[in-house]
Amino acid sequence: MSAVYQRRGRLWGQAEKAFLIDSILNDFDIPKIYIADFTYVNTPLNASNKPYAIIDGKQRFEAIFDFFDDRLVLEQKFVYFEQPDLDLAGLSLRDLRTRHPKIATKFENFNLTVETVITDDEAKINELFVRLNTSKPLTGSEIRNAMGGKVPELIRNIASHSFFRECVRFQTKRGQDLNAAAKLLLIEFRGEFVDTKKTHLNRFVEEGLKSWTDDVDSAALRVVRVLDTMTTIFIPRDPLLGSQGPLTVLYWLVRTFGKTYEGVIREFLVEFERRRVENRGLAKVASDLVEPEFVLYENLNRSINDEASLIGRFRILSEHLEEFSKLAAPA
Repeated sequence: MSAVYQRRGRLWGQAEKAFLIDSILNDFDIPKIYIADFTYVNTPLNASNKPYAIIDGKQRFEAIFDFFDDRLVLEQKFVYFEQPDLDLAGLSLRDLRTRHPKIATKFENFNLTVETVITDDEAKINELFVRLNTSKPLTGSEIRNAMGGKVPELIRNIASHSFFRECVRFQTKRGQDLNAAAKLLLIEFRGEFVDTKKTHLNRFVEEGLKSWTDDVDSAALRVVRVLDTMTTIFIPRDPLLGSQGPLTVLYWLVRTFGKTYEGVIREFLVEFERRRVENRGLAKVASDLVEPEFVLYENLNRSINDEASLIGRFRILSEHLEEFSKLAAPA
């Protein structure tokens, strides 16, 4: 069982996993794996009714079990230090059992150091996870996800919406969906555009820890309702949602005009992007034909999390959407 604060699985590539197996076979030290032990205490933290939850070490667990299950092989440059002339490159554990059973047994008998934590206090587990990963490149969303309070839970609920599972095209393995969800919840809670930089998102979570208000729950429900509408507007793996950059502004556009222009919003955005790309090309060859509003949009797009950028891009999109809707309306 993995806890909610854990980084998502399958973050390591084959090379990173194979390097861990290399380290095990060549007798290098492997960092401890920390697990929450629920066999001694009955706690609501154990929502999945499992005996253990990984606190730190999920990627190492996955690499080891992938090698056990023959989904991983030794790298081509692998060198077995005890017998450097032995060619083991590209071999799986099954191959080792057949050709080099002593080496296979060495892996199978490897003692992984596991530290258990017995507690029913989620804050302590969260704190341990953050402390263990302080020197590691955790993303802002991963750190916020490990913080206590209700806000991280609401952010996770928003990020689990079908819009993020089906419509967005950007990667979500490192919590990009959690980051986007946090921005939507923040501006919905404030009721206006505000800076959505990392420091502001962290402060939002910290404020929720100090003084909770039902207004945040209400804001989360409003976000979900807007995302319901966005799911009907955008297509699966939509090219318009290839990055997080425009999502906050697009959310506010649908929030503001969804009921009025729901049927034409995506068509408008496709046309807007076409004209924006065309304008970018004109700037290189015929600057006198360039549309200033598109140039301004490009400039604002360089600071996607600034309040002024969000306001400016929304204004431009709003004005162009209203013009487009008039042209698209039947005579």
